[in-house]
Amino acid sequence: MKYFSTRDTNQQFAFSLRDAVLKGLAPDGGLFMPAEIPVLGADTLKKMPQMPLPELAFHLLNPFLQEDIAPHVLAGICNEAFNFEIPVRQLTDGVFCLELFHGPTLAFKDVGARFMARLLPQLNNENKPLKVVVATSGDTGSAVASGFHNVEGIEVFVLFPKGKVSPAQRMQLCSWGNNITAIEIDGSFDDCQRHVKTLLSDENALNHQLITSANSINIARLLPQMVYYAWLWSRLDAPTPVVSVPSGNFGNLTAGLMARAMGISINKFVASTNVNDVFPAFLHSGKFVSRPSVATISNAMDVGNPSNFERMLHLFNGDVAQMRKHISAFSFSDDQTRNAVAELWKNHAYIADPHAAVGYLGLMQYIETCKFTGNAAFLATAHPAKFAEVVEACIETHIVVPPRLEAFGRKKDLSTACKNDYAEVRSMVLEHRGALS
Repeated sequence: MKYFSTRDTNQQFAFSLRDAVLKGLAPDGGLFMPAEIPVLGADTLKKMPQMPLPELAFHLLNPFLQEDIAPHVLAGICNEAFNFEIPVRQLTDGVFCLELFHGPTLAFKDVGARFMARLLPQLNNENKPLKVVVATSGDTGSAVASGFHNVEGIEVFVLFPKGKVSPAQRMQLCSWGNNITAIEIDGSFDDCQRHVKTLLSDENALNHQLITSANSINIARLLPQMVYYAWLWSRLDAPTPVVSVPSGNFGNLTAGLMARAMGISINKFVASTNVNDVFPAFLHSGKFVSRPSVATISNAMDVGNPSNFERMLHLFNGDVAQMRKHISAFSFSDDQTRNAVAELWKNHAYIADPHAAVGYLGLMQYIETCKFTGNAAFLATAHPAKFAEVVEACIETHIVVPPRLEAFGRKKDLSTACKNDYAEVRSMVLEHRGALS
């Protein structure tokens, strides 16, 4: 499988999987996408409901990786990366919740980060020291830090916005040490993301060191996220569910669209956002206008210029009408989100974090608007204890904090403060010699 930039419309410049993953960002500033989306055979799809999660992951990912990664190696990666449960909870007749927060850092980002952390050493066959730079609005950074912690020859830099992550998220971001450096940027997530992209396009920096990203701009983070859509579909009776995806940088939704293109029968996606509604506004007007992000209680979705929008346009060949056919989009305020957390607890005895609550709101609005009567699901992307202050105020009940999350509160904050300045970020990344010295 070859990979091309989303901006290379004629597919003139092909890249191997290794180059696409190690570069992170295409030379022209676009995002890497596979040359084609392979369609799974009918026999494989038929057997998926009986497959355990690692086996299902192998069959979904092998078509993209088989030219670069031997099947037995990929099987081993899948067994290690997908070693936690992904439950499908039923709330009412036809309404389900896919819980993606049962991994080591209690967030859906564990899926992509754990897979990438195991794939990257297989691709770095020259054994050169490698630096991984990631921007986070909360959960991405801790998942990447957990996945890459103490991986030999790889140093990770996590950029996060000052004052815009929850206390539990901060504990998880800043306490790793060793080969993990947490950098607190005096700015927004969009600023952090811009610094990462600038660094990946900085030829002078790249001439001296091997640098890539572990954000969903990296195809190695994106591909494994297709797996849980196939898992959800394979565990439901109805072949064509509706899935509501809490959305910020839109890597999660992009992965779902790719899974659908492979043959996973999902009838409709709902892009559920908070007040950072640049994508719902785009679907309404047909014009994409980025803007500064606004801080909300669902902070992982506080994105004003989502990177993966470019991939979504690529998948639909820029056809907005086709995009509207397969995706609906709704946005919700913090007050609506709080009310949804309370409603889920009161009516279903279900404790949801703010992001899952936004996903639930989008699903309910779609069901009501379209009079939908089939199976429908929303994604729960983080454990509610990571947002205990907000959630407990909504449900007036104490949340039991999982021991592995509570343990972070007893660790030392090892973060480094940094101005919102690319030159300073660049210097910190290039000159740091911690784990690679």
